[in-house]
Amino acid sequence: MSIVEVDSKGRIVIPKKFREDLGIKRKVLIINVGTHLKVIPLPSDPFKVLDGAFTTKKSFRELRRQAEELALKEAGV
Repeated sequence: MSIVEVDSKGRIVIPKKFREDLGIKRKVLIINVGTHLKVIPLPSDPFKVLDGAFTTKKSFRELRRQAEELALKEAGV
């Protein structure tokens, strides 16, 4: 446990021990869970983490085009 101060810009410093223990590098996801905040470390290279997670022969551009078409259709545009 550690008590930290919030500076005039609303920033806090996560203690080094916590950053090391949790593998926090540059970015975290902060979620408001009602009475407190939840801090989740994000990978420095999300594409590397996802490498091999999806098997498709479609290009990124094709996948993006399909996603945009679906979003427009769902929005009724």
